Amino acid sequence: MKPAPSRDAPRRRRRALAVAAAVGLGTALTTPSLALAHGFGGGRTDLPISKTLFIYAAALVLILSFVALAVLWPRPKLARYRFIALPVLVSRVLLSRPIAVLCGAIGVFLLALTMYAGLTGVQTSSANFAPTFVYVIFWLGLVPVSVLFGDVFRAFNPWRAIGKAVAWVAQTAARGPIPAPLAYPERLGRWPAAAGVFAFAVLELVRSGGDAPDTVAIAALVYSATTFVGMVLYGVEAWCDRGEAFGVVFNLLSKISPVERRDGRLGLRPPLAGLAKLEPLPGTVALIAVLIGSTSFDGGAESSLWTGLAPQIADAFESIGFSPEKALETAFLIGLAATVALVFGFYRLGIAGAAQVGNDLTAERLKGAFAHSLVPIAFAYVAAHYLSFLVFQGQAMWFLASNPLGEQGVDIFGTADRPIDYSVIGASFTQYAQVFFVLVGHVAALALAHDRALELYERPKQAVLSQYWMLVVMVGFTTFALVLLLQSNG
Repeated sequence: MKPAPSRDAPRRRRRALAVAAAVGLGTALTTPSLALAHGFGGGRTDLPISKTLFIYAAALVLILSFVALAVLWPRPKLARYRFIALPVLVSRVLLSRPIAVLCGAIGVFLLALTMYAGLTGVQTSSANFAPTFVYVIFWLGLVPVSVLFGDVFRAFNPWRAIGKAVAWVAQTAARGPIPAPLAYPERLGRWPAAAGVFAFAVLELVRSGGDAPDTVAIAALVYSATTFVGMVLYGVEAWCDRGEAFGVVFNLLSKISPVERRDGRLGLRPPLAGLAKLEPLPGTVALIAVLIGSTSFDGGAESSLWTGLAPQIADAFESIGFSPEKALETAFLIGLAATVALVFGFYRLGIAGAAQVGNDLTAERLKGAFAHSLVPIAFAYVAAHYLSFLVFQGQAMWFLASNPLGEQGVDIFGTADRPIDYSVIGASFTQYAQVFFVLVGHVAALALAHDRALELYERPKQAVLSQYWMLVVMVGFTTFALVLLLQSNG
């Protein structure tokens, strides 16, 4: 007669399966470091293991992570976390009005310097402060800062600082309350921010001469004017929270961070927990799709597929009267829009599958409910694709700070002749760091999606079934990202 099964048997089985998954995950992540022992030849052009095996190993990591989540994560956790407040003195200093004014003033100064340098300085992108500051320090540099330290940009946001200053002056002059702004339309959601980020991507990736200093300065002027109109209509804070493209993006990424501001206090929370409370406003999925799609297109533009296809599309537009320059820009615009649409459609496909599980959850509701799981993927794509560019080109600020206009003989801080050190990071480190970001980002996305499924579905089994579709989405995104990296590295 067999002994009766122990009450702890299911728990032991869960632990055993989790250990197996963890071992598999650790093996997959450490395989590249083992491969290094056999040497690394060919510089950036070759990975030390088979490309196909590399992608299969990445997919295996996600599948094992999915299994581990299903076994070890039976209840939602991220939305119910403990906020650990930092010492009162830290919050009192960092969140004080003098610090806020100082940070805002720095932001306004940098915006003004960007416009001035772009309009009056040397019209060479590598010698002028404006292009490097906007495309490298601002757009890329604030990504890791936001993920590590929270919504830092909010304090330095020049448009918010100017808007609040103008509102204060108007209220002081009126000696009383000024007319209230319009209520922000709910249907707008984050759509203005999505449109703003797409326009920025067009400037960076589509427009010929988009990195010309005067073009960057004019774009900053146009964006500033548009932002101020939005603030006048709907109020400074409402527009910064939902419509101001850069503020919305960096706030979105800051929800990955373990640093949180709550009720006038700074504190700590589990990483990713902030995303669990992301409000699924209209346009959120579109905004994240633009972030992922634009980065994907930038990487894919280096592939043989696109370099062969783009001239054919351009030729078609030239045949109907477009100039060669405009025809090629149109081809790149189509490629960018198609990539964003592909990302959006692939996510919707996964949501449509999850909606078949039951529990009377519509695809429209699930689309918003799982939108937050895409944010780590957006971060992973940016971090992986632009890592070396940020590290190397970011050093240009040493000499650009000393000579922002690019004029002969100017050396304000004595660093105008400082060269870029390309030995800061090696090729092998770059490649494995890229893969690390991709895998960790997608595993984090799986964890967020699994946690949300446990909240939405009545039974854990339904939650797990719904995530089969999301697993397909994550494997697809991971494979796509790695293919792009292999293309750009090879």
